[in-house]
Amino acid sequence: MENPLQGKPLQVKLLRVRSNLLQPQKETNIKKKTEPDNPEKQVSFDKYIETYKKEVQGSINFIGQDVDFFIELKANLLIGIAIKYLGSAKEIKTLDIGSGVGLVDRFLLKEMKNLYGVDVEGGVVEKAKKNNPSVIYDKYDGMSLPFENGSFDMAFAINVMHHVQPDGWENFTDEMFRILKPGGIAAVFEHNPLNPLTRLAVSRCEFDRDAVLLSHRRIIKLFLGAGFETLDDAYIVFFPLRSGIFRTAEKFIKWLPLGAQHYAVGRKL
Repeated sequence: MENPLQGKPLQVKLLRVRSNLLQPQKETNIKKKTEPDNPEKQVSFDKYIETYKKEVQGSINFIGQDVDFFIELKANLLIGIAIKYLGSAKEIKTLDIGSGVGLVDRFLLKEMKNLYGVDVEGGVVEKAKKNNPSVIYDKYDGMSLPFENGSFDMAFAINVMHHVQPDGWENFTDEMFRILKPGGIAAVFEHNPLNPLTRLAVSRCEFDRDAVLLSHRRIIKLFLGAGFETLDDAYIVFFPLRSGIFRTAEKFIKWLPLGAQHYAVGRKL
């Protein structure tokens, strides 16, 4: 079988083995467990323009935490990533891929002043414009981002790729790579298919019926295949609590593949 990473730049740090717990993962097994019952039936988010938060909240009520907690947590992580690797969040040009109605952007605007968003649904784009008038939103076809090469300092996708059919994943990360400037940063956040509570929440969410969850290893391979250098990757949301003690504790166990979600950060070489 051809090596999908052949011919791509690899960094020594990218090849490290993070944990013996990761080694038994079989990509085919993960995919088999997370394939939707009807993969041809794609979800239209325009249907959930006014009820998106309510639908998500209903799927996670058993956790006992408000949906804004999870949204703000990832927004704060993104701001921290921008400051750490780009030196600033305020000065950079940032793209939210799959921005939906702009719920994450609402929290990012406190630091990110040059923010753009794209989505494949016209209705949610119009709603996002109303929610965040200072953000520049546009509709795109789901294949080619409507921007020139090297347009952005940072691009991110939060819980978006599991709605993309698996044969489109490589194109998705390739497009992220294309629209970034040299040295630009990409970040992908996704649900962790190894966490049973996450799988329960996904099964309870109406608009996740087409979801194919991506493993941590798969996201990193996609980044490598696109040409990124991986700068950071972690499992997050072990404790759905706001206390600073728990937020700090998670930094020490980010390698443990039991967090509710996970992310990877790559840099365009």
